[in-house]
Amino acid sequence: MKTAIILSALLLSTATQASAQVPEVLPHGDIPVMAWIGPPANETTVERYRELRDAGFTHSFSGFPDNDAMEGALDIAGECGISLYIATPELKKDPEGTVRRFMNHPALAGYHLRDEPCATDFADLGAWVKRIRAVDDVHPCYINLFPNYANSKQLGTETYREHVARFIDEVPTQIISFDHYPVTGETIRPEWYENLEIISEEARDAGKPFWAFSLAVAHNPYPVPTLAHLRLQVFSDLAYGASCIQYFTYWTPQSTRWNFHEAPIRVDGTRSVVYERVSLVNREIRALSGVFSGARVISVGHTGDVIPQGTQRFTVMQPFYSFKTVGTGAVVSLLENGGRRFLVAVNRDIHESMSLTVSADIAAKVKVVGKDGMMTLLDTLGSRFEVGPGDVMVFGWGKR
Repeated sequence: MKTAIILSALLLSTATQASAQVPEVLPHGDIPVMAWIGPPANETTVERYRELRDAGFTHSFSGFPDNDAMEGALDIAGECGISLYIATPELKKDPEGTVRRFMNHPALAGYHLRDEPCATDFADLGAWVKRIRAVDDVHPCYINLFPNYANSKQLGTETYREHVARFIDEVPTQIISFDHYPVTGETIRPEWYENLEIISEEARDAGKPFWAFSLAVAHNPYPVPTLAHLRLQVFSDLAYGASCIQYFTYWTPQSTRWNFHEAPIRVDGTRSVVYERVSLVNREIRALSGVFSGARVISVGHTGDVIPQGTQRFTVMQPFYSFKTVGTGAVVSLLENGGRRFLVAVNRDIHESMSLTVSADIAAKVKVVGKDGMMTLLDTLGSRFEVGPGDVMVFGWGKR
């Protein structure tokens, strides 16, 4: 007998069994969520940082005019449970002195150095990182890399992979961060998943974690993000092994080049509809953090008639007998975490639901992991799910 389970746009339901059972609760892990351009210096108040925390953020980065303003923000952010990345002119002018001033502050997350550098900047950045790490080798240095749709002039290398490999070799940051905003208009950039493939592989080979982004501010050609847009980016990032989710941006920046609008917080300080959307997705990240936090990615594949460039086709494995999608296709990631394995499927379509049918070995006791963190047994005779646009489905088995 098949069990039909429909996922709503906002919440995964869990499979049910004919016999009564007590659902298992997935333990929480630690997935940092960073606001890239958080509250600006002139909005350094307890109310603003509580608002940031209430939206599910744990970390924030904003540029501050000097170290005194930075210290005031650290004090207030720390009171609200938010950690900050240092970004002041003094960090460049006097890195040792600035690091000594802040390195023992309980709200310090690390040091923000540069966004999207060219390879010609790597030597200077490497020297800067070494100076900071000579004083504080606990808090990470943060430099964010270009996406793979940057051109060779921007990259300073012939290929994107060479750019990433050279950065890892020449700039000794403790983490690898990159941005890529895949939703343009009504479509997904064809090179996005290849970017995730390259970054995850290079970071894994270097033995370093990687961080990834979700776009939260509209500007041409990027639309106001929907729930499907946000979910697709966040859960694809996590499926590939990202250890931190970043949002560009939290506060709407002012620019003479880009028509930024409708970030979670508008320029005038009011909330947009995106604030609630980001808050919801962050609650989902929190509920599923026990799947992704500290997980080891065993494999990532894709289903569908056509799979994205630079990726591999998913092949079903034990304990599953079948795992079939109907629609555009899914990112399917096999993870290992604390003695338990998880299979994560993300619908790559931002417009339409995906039909997913699954059957598995009854002895494995595969469970459906809901977005509320509840785990219930899968009907191993065959279950069908409708996975919403950009949404995620998670199965777990084994013991912790």
